[in-house]
Amino acid sequence: MKRESPRARRVADRIKEVVAGLLTRSIKDPRLGFVTITDVRVTGDLQHATIFYTVLGDETACQETAAALASARGLIRSEVGKSLGLRLTPTIDFQLDQLPEGASRIEDALRRAAEQDADVAAQAAGASYAGEADPYQHDEPDD
Repeated sequence: MKRESPRARRVADRIKEVVAGLLTRSIKDPRLGFVTITDVRVTGDLQHATIFYTVLGDETACQETAAALASARGLIRSEVGKSLGLRLTPTIDFQLDQLPEGASRIEDALRRAAEQDADVAAQAAGASYAGEADPYQHDEPDD
């Protein structure tokens, strides 16, 4: 995996700040739900930015927010261009971040594993050996 240049990281951080500010202050689309900008990735040539976001709510809220972000893309891009002061303003794509769903699945799997471990520990607490406690043969000391 290629490392991101420091300049691209600074531009991505600035885009994240600008877009988050625009979503809270300037964009008043009623379809826009409770959005959190989780990450911004910029190509090495600074020509394209992918903005990752999450939405609090159900699938309908996600679809409505995606439509609101798509309709506001031009305004957001122009404000990002003014803020960055670069020769060329990067194109912007919005991508719903899948990380929260993945983290939720992992947390559920860990919870189930902990419950199964507790069940096994409870069964082991009341168990006794099927044979002797020490099943290995030991050499008897010569008298």
